[in-house]
Amino acid sequence: MKKSLSEVHGTVGVPGQAGFWRKMLAFGGPAFLVSVGYMDPGNWATDIEAGSRFGYSLLWVLLLSNAMALLLQSLAARLGIVSGRDLAQACREFLPHPWGLLLYIPCQVAIVACDLAEVLGGAVGLNLLTGWPLLSCALVISLNVFVMFFLQARGMRWLEAGIMALVATVGGCYLVEIWLAQPDWSGVLAGLLTPRLSGDRIAGNTSDLYVAIGIIGATVMPHNLYLHSALVQTRAVDPTPEGKREAIRYNFIDSAVALNGAFLVNAAILIVAASVFFRNGVSVNELQQAHATLHPLVGGAAATLFAVALLASGQSSTLTGTLAGQIVMEGFLHLRMSPWISRSLTRVLALIPAVIAILWKGDKGTYDLLILSQVVLSLQLPFAVIPLIAFTGSKKIMGDLAIGPNIKGLAWVVAALLVSLNSWLLWELVQAGGGK
Repeated sequence: MKKSLSEVHGTVGVPGQAGFWRKMLAFGGPAFLVSVGYMDPGNWATDIEAGSRFGYSLLWVLLLSNAMALLLQSLAARLGIVSGRDLAQACREFLPHPWGLLLYIPCQVAIVACDLAEVLGGAVGLNLLTGWPLLSCALVISLNVFVMFFLQARGMRWLEAGIMALVATVGGCYLVEIWLAQPDWSGVLAGLLTPRLSGDRIAGNTSDLYVAIGIIGATVMPHNLYLHSALVQTRAVDPTPEGKREAIRYNFIDSAVALNGAFLVNAAILIVAASVFFRNGVSVNELQQAHATLHPLVGGAAATLFAVALLASGQSSTLTGTLAGQIVMEGFLHLRMSPWISRSLTRVLALIPAVIAILWKGDKGTYDLLILSQVVLSLQLPFAVIPLIAFTGSKKIMGDLAIGPNIKGLAWVVAALLVSLNSWLLWELVQAGGGK
């Protein structure tokens, strides 16, 4: 079996005899690449809608969804460390033929859908900053695949540093946004610590229950599970049981720090939307509308920071989404081609529907396409989560490092909840579409 991401597999050294911080520095990084999927433009739309319609009241839902994401991402990292296989390779090897191969189809569709949302989000951010036509912006954003090649050619640490710089840009912009928005911190605290849902429908016939389910249902991005299980293998882990246990511990810390950082960014987006839009009675459901409305309510600096953060979010998430496309193609199909070809192919597949939508509907078509991409992702979720839990709970695959009954039971509850909520959301969208 060929190694996952063979060009960078085991290239990051781990010191054998060193203190906590030196080892943490060596292991840290993979989860930060994964975390960008939790603050991509698709999540922005949900956060802005939640904040503009319901104020701070749904912050607790973000906290709950972050805990579920941490559980599943830690399982993905464990699978990669212990089995030496990413999730795509494990599906191909351990599932009965031909199911392991057939899973490639929905997985690839989901990655294209995810990359599509990220290309569109980055294009909107560039359009807001420059005024260039949206189609031209989408083409420019798609060229960032060459940035990935340049960074990865210098080593995995360079790629991780580039992604983390973009993530830091998003976080920094929203720190300033929060300062400009002057939120009600007592309301923020209540939103975090007081779970409540009324179920009452308000503007646009939307309930807080519906929006909460949208936040939770879109929590785990399927491609992130494949990506994380491969990225942890870039570390030269001691292959002994003790070495693997150590790697699991340090990667859990890496995941906790990175995903909590993503939670803070999502919370900041919701808090700004609540502080600016909800406070002024403005319901926002499009990224361009949020930018246009920020200017008169808070000032031009806030609107500019919003566009910069959106551009950085789209750029970082398209880089990791394209990398996930390579992992899935190699793992499921055992098809080894030049990374230039596989990543360019993934980008082209995402760009085609974006170009069609922009030509057909213009700038207003981006929001509908973002929603469609989230629906496609929800359809693929069971095909990633269910095998992941089954593999990490298998003594045959994981040996003594298989997850225990308590963690396994909790993971199955989370999987059932995510699948049920995504199914419910899909049904609601189908009914809404049929009623038009």
